[in-house]
Amino acid sequence: MKSPFALLAGALALAAAWPVQAAPFEVAVSPSRFEVAGKPGGRIGQSINIFNVGNTPTEVSVRTLDWTYSAEGNIGYHEELLPGSCRPWVTLERRTVRVPQQGKLAVRFQVDVPAGTPRGECRFMLALEGVEPAYQAQLQGGGASLSLPVSGRIAVAVYVAVDGAAPKLEVRQVGVKAINGKPTPVITVANTGDAHGRLDGGLASVDAKGLKFDLLPEGTPIMPGQTRTLPFAPRAEGQQKAIEYTLPVKSEGQLDWELGSFKVDVEFK
Repeated sequence: MKSPFALLAGALALAAAWPVQAAPFEVAVSPSRFEVAGKPGGRIGQSINIFNVGNTPTEVSVRTLDWTYSAEGNIGYHEELLPGSCRPWVTLERRTVRVPQQGKLAVRFQVDVPAGTPRGECRFMLALEGVEPAYQAQLQGGGASLSLPVSGRIAVAVYVAVDGAAPKLEVRQVGVKAINGKPTPVITVANTGDAHGRLDGGLASVDAKGLKFDLLPEGTPIMPGQTRTLPFAPRAEGQQKAIEYTLPVKSEGQLDWELGSFKVDVEFK
């Protein structure tokens, strides 16, 4: 389970683009994602903390969504159940909550893994949304409609590794690719396992002009069966101006993933 906060303020919609005319949705949540393990026939209980950082009480709805993530890094949210969805396994403690101004509220949820479930990864999103009165009435009446306006959404990914499901990452290529018209160091990684994986770590680097810095790989998920090309970005501390480097760049170091690591010694050119 990861602990950093996910924050949505000023009526910014993370996963929706509806017109916004409600009061600002000033909510933070922790953790920013869940990564847990379960067994067939077992029950997993978790809770998510909702923080109201605004000066007025906020009504928040809680529900689940299916989601997809492409090899190109595009995310899609789906109200309907996708084939193989594990959302029917999920029970939410409450569908709507009222978080007091400058207050905190914990909402529990549980995942009941059916007996006989094969090894694999259950994935769904917890969607926390600011609600209009009409939208709230729909939720309390047992329905929901994406056609009704919401003032914002935070989507928190939940990953459940069932019966030992795990990633298996393999480096296929390291090189340079044009991204937004700029030559950018990248790494291509395949996941031949049955759960998502991520890269971590960094590479000590020096460019053609002798500038020293660290290159960090993009930390977005690599889904089972995917091969993704992930860009590297130079580490910037705090409010430090973005590092401008000049190719070729010599880099070496170790990139970690959930069950192993890769030694990298390369010249990006």
